Amino acid sequence: MKGTLKSSIFVKSTALGLLAATMFTLSGCSDSEVGDVSLGLFTTKDIKIDALQDPVVTGVTCHISSIEANLDLSDPSDSSIACRQTGPITAEMLEAIDKSDSGEVIFKKSKSVFFKNMKLRRIYDADSKTLIYLSYSTKETSGSYKHSLSTVPLWETLAFKNPA
Repeated sequence: MKGTLKSSIFVKSTALGLLAATMFTLSGCSDSEVGDVSLGLFTTKDIKIDALQDPVVTGVTCHISSIEANLDLSDPSDSSIACRQTGPITAEMLEAIDKSDSGEVIFKKSKSVFFKNMKLRRIYDADSKTLIYLSYSTKETSGSYKHSLSTVPLWETLAFKNPA
C-alpha cells in the first residue's frame, strides 16, 4: 500500500512538473516574436523582440523589445519601439484609422498577473502627416509610466500624394 501511494504521488508530481514546464515553454512563444536574447547565464530574464504589422495601415511594421522575466509574476515595464514603412501606405488606409487625439490601441500584451499590460497605440498627426506609435505600460513603476515612441512620416507615400 505504501509503495503504491508513493508511486502514485511520484507520477502525479512528475505529471504536474511536465505540465508546468510545457506551460512555461509555451508562454514564451509568440507568433510575432522575431528575436530572443538572453541577459546572461545566471538570470531568468530575456529580451524578447516582436515584429507587429499595423492591422489597418499594413505598410507599417513596428519592432518592440521588452524584457520577460520567466520565473517572476511580473515583467519589467521597460520597452523600446521602432516603426518603419515596410509596404505601401494608401489614403484608404488613413481613412480607416481613428483620428482622435488619443488614437487607438492596435496591440496589447499582458506583462503581469496583476493587470499590467504593454500597449501599442497609433496616433495620427494630421499637421505633419505622420503616424505616431506609442508603446507604454499601464501600471506605474518606480513613480513613472514607462513608454517609448516612434514615428512614420507619410512623405512620399500614396497617402501623402492623395490625402484622405
